[in-house]
Amino acid sequence: MNRFGKIVAILMAGVLTFTFTACGSAKIGAVDDEAVKRTEELAAGEYIIDENNLALAGSAASSQACIDACSAVYNLINQQRTAQGLPALAWSDQLTNAAQVRANEIITTFSHTRPDGSEFWTVDSSVQYGENLAKLYQSADSVFVAWMNSPTHAANMMDGGFKTVGIAIAQDSGGNWFWAQEFGY
Repeated sequence: MNRFGKIVAILMAGVLTFTFTACGSAKIGAVDDEAVKRTEELAAGEYIIDENNLALAGSAASSQACIDACSAVYNLINQQRTAQGLPALAWSDQLTNAAQVRANEIITTFSHTRPDGSEFWTVDSSVQYGENLAKLYQSADSVFVAWMNSPTHAANMMDGGFKTVGIAIAQDSGGNWFWAQEFGY
């Protein structure tokens, strides 16, 4: 299994829309209203890790198309960062596990707030510091363009302080993709 073997696709609803064609029919993709960055800090040595959900994320199956799409977005981000004189982001399996949890969660609640009302970063507070979400984009190119066209999402992807990233896709029962992109220092 390659480093993208645990990736699951996730998509979220929002204000910015992008139209594309998949399987012969038009679909609308959306990114959430605004990307988020974590502003809260915990006491030294204190972390919040939702171990039950992380265990489930690590066991999630993913289609090869989803794995390939996450890998392609990762490459597109790093191409854009390099073009802007920024260092490439390193792939993080730990962030990918958190992204998988978030992707699964946004199928039912498309928000940076988790279904239980807690902040996005409480999946694994030791690594999560920024988040981009999207839904209904069935290709890497389409979600990347939507995120780059949104100032707050692009700011997360081009933040020179971020050093790591994890990307996952979750699919609903209709095969729609839900994307989560998690960033760390």
